Amino acid sequence: MAVSGVSFVSVLAALVFAMFALPAAVQAQSSAPAPAPTSDGTSIDQGIAYVLMLVALVLTYLIHAADFCFSF
Repeated sequence: MAVSGVSFVSVLAALVFAMFALPAAVQAQSSAPAPAPTSDGTSIDQGIAYVLMLVALVLTYLIHAADFCFSF
């Protein structure tokens, strides 16, 4: 299959036209930026950490209190 010079030139001309004409016709618009978050999550993480530390403190107290009661 030999490619004729006319078909190659016509395809090349169509590609050049598409490169320059179509991007100007699109007129893309960027979307609006997202609103700023009210919290970055650090306060939630800190609250969870405090709750877990409190649970660990209570469990430690209960385990030691039970150990002390059953040692006598």
